[in-house]
Amino acid sequence: MPATVTIDESNGVGEDQSADIANLNFGSVDSTELVAATYPITAGENSFEKWVRFHVTAMGGVTKVLNLRVWRTGALGAEATLKTNAREAGYEGAQTYAQPSATDRSETYDYDQDMPSSEPSGANLGIGGALDGEITEAGYSDYLVSQIQTTGSATAGASITLSFEWDEVA
Repeated sequence: MPATVTIDESNGVGEDQSADIANLNFGSVDSTELVAATYPITAGENSFEKWVRFHVTAMGGVTKVLNLRVWRTGALGAEATLKTNAREAGYEGAQTYAQPSATDRSETYDYDQDMPSSEPSGANLGIGGALDGEITEAGYSDYLVSQIQTTGSATAGASITLSFEWDEVA
């Protein structure tokens, strides 16, 4: 039996955590499962940051979950980028939750590179502050911190899909 893994999103001042989210839409408010058309990102501004984690809620028949990978498919267009802290090298470790902001805090929370546009060859999100970390009982990965940043020329309507993948060892 495989492990049970969900993607959980954190929002708000005191970290209101939503388990097993159905979508990870970026927008102009700090909210889980928002409707992007209702809360669009204004050209020249940023979305609110998204703070999400892999959450292993049950180990099933496995002894460990490891090798966490996240990437996007689809394009935002030339005038928008999806910045993230996910990286296969130079990983800065776990972040301490901070209330999501629309301000560019990429230096503070190390989300200064573009989200990969294809599946990474190795882990790009850590567990316990390290890319080679393992979850051996119910628990969480490090935070994935991401933000869409736009220029004044950005146009509405782009759509991307984020993919989450991991390995399990019996």
